[in-house]
Amino acid sequence: MLASLPLPYSFDSRAGSVLLRRATAADGDALIALMSDDPISASRGDVASIDDRPAYLEALDAVLAEPSNDLLVTELDGAVVGTLQLTSIPGMARRGARRLLVEAVRVRSDLRSAGIGSAVMRWVTDAAAPALDAQMVQLTSDAARTDAHRFYERLGFTASHVGFKYHLPR
Repeated sequence: MLASLPLPYSFDSRAGSVLLRRATAADGDALIALMSDDPISASRGDVASIDDRPAYLEALDAVLAEPSNDLLVTELDGAVVGTLQLTSIPGMARRGARRLLVEAVRVRSDLRSAGIGSAVMRWVTDAAAPALDAQMVQLTSDAARTDAHRFYERLGFTASHVGFKYHLPR
């Protein structure tokens, strides 16, 4: 858990008042639903199968126990409607710059374009990164997520690198 994050954080969206807070074990089922509420994630196997629930809950516990990581959720009217994972990475490059990595950004499909994602990402750049002494916020996005790419570019992110992945068998 990234203890220095300024949480909880409340903000207004077009859907109403939203609370950004640290995820807990009790959020497991809502997080699983968010992963499957995305066609690209679903195509990779995130289909909210009951058989996969133990793996997701184990992963949630691992993220929350890791000091350099945090998993956050957004709540609207008491329901979890969004999530993102943050990882603070110390580095040697760029004169020892610390990076804040943003992963697995999700907003429930019926609430996309309600301003929730924009507000959360502004909080990441304006509050979380400075609180963690990060000099850069970085993220990766699947090449097929063209809407997400436009979203991040509108927020001032630049598509500056090409990413590579190597998948290992489970």
